[in-house]
Amino acid sequence: MTVTATLGPSSAQPDGYSLIVHGGAGNLSGEALDAQIAGCHRAAERAKQILEDGGSALDAVQAAVIVLEDDPRFNAAMGGALTCDGTLELDAAIMEGTELRAGAVCGLRPFKNPIAIARAVLDDGNHVLYCGAGAAAFAERKGFVPVEPETMITDEAREHLAAHLAQTGGAWPSGTVGAVARDRHGRLAAATSTGGITGKRPGRVGDSPLLGAGTYADDALGAASATGLGEGIMRVALCSRIAQALGAAQQPGHAGFDALQLMKQRTGAHGGVIIVDREGRIGWARSTHSMAYASTWTDHGIIAGG
Repeated sequence: MTVTATLGPSSAQPDGYSLIVHGGAGNLSGEALDAQIAGCHRAAERAKQILEDGGSALDAVQAAVIVLEDDPRFNAAMGGALTCDGTLELDAAIMEGTELRAGAVCGLRPFKNPIAIARAVLDDGNHVLYCGAGAAAFAERKGFVPVEPETMITDEAREHLAAHLAQTGGAWPSGTVGAVARDRHGRLAAATSTGGITGKRPGRVGDSPLLGAGTYADDALGAASATGLGEGIMRVALCSRIAQALGAAQQPGHAGFDALQLMKQRTGAHGGVIIVDREGRIGWARSTHSMAYASTWTDHGIIAGG
């Protein structure tokens, strides 16, 4: 069953801002879900400070995702899902909607904050996406320092991998993290970061670092960040599809609902998405049991749920 909601301002606010973050689509409940909702709340608080002070949507979404990457309860950076070999391969992307500049990394060995490296790719401007050893080499050229895998691999991630390999556990229950925002200047941005899916084969890349699939921003349309089974999200180009539908959608959440329904029908995949349209209206939708989120906008506090 797909669940959807639209939050935030009901009409355009020329000098207003909007933000929503997510902690991944999954099947959490109880204390585990509450902890992720609290983490999303902290990420939204950090990004809200930037937007309140007139900062850019790009800086805000990066700051929010860094908070989530540093929290081991999420499947991104520290605490990320492990490959079938027990290694950590990280994906991240960030995009701004004014000039459609973007940066992404995939199959990255452990670095503390992959989203910061993706931002460095965007700022460098030479390429959009680096993978594997090339992504790590780029990161080191830009001054980022790789870390020992043991400092980022959690006991919980090891337990989930063991259950997966023994075929006694289901899918990784938390998922990708992301943020989308519109700033006071009407600029949009999106950022997404993930460890992927538990037990993936080395070299597998999901939707998160792929523009139009797991991450997308265009000032003329809207911004979106996806979570869920990457293979399905890629096959329907989920975030691009939603952005293109926003102009005709009555509410942003409706565009997300329709896209997730189509993805389920065509690929069997489930997931979730957060959205900010060009007017600053906020929406989210999920076809999973849970998706922790937190949202805020001009002259309003933070709303969080799952």
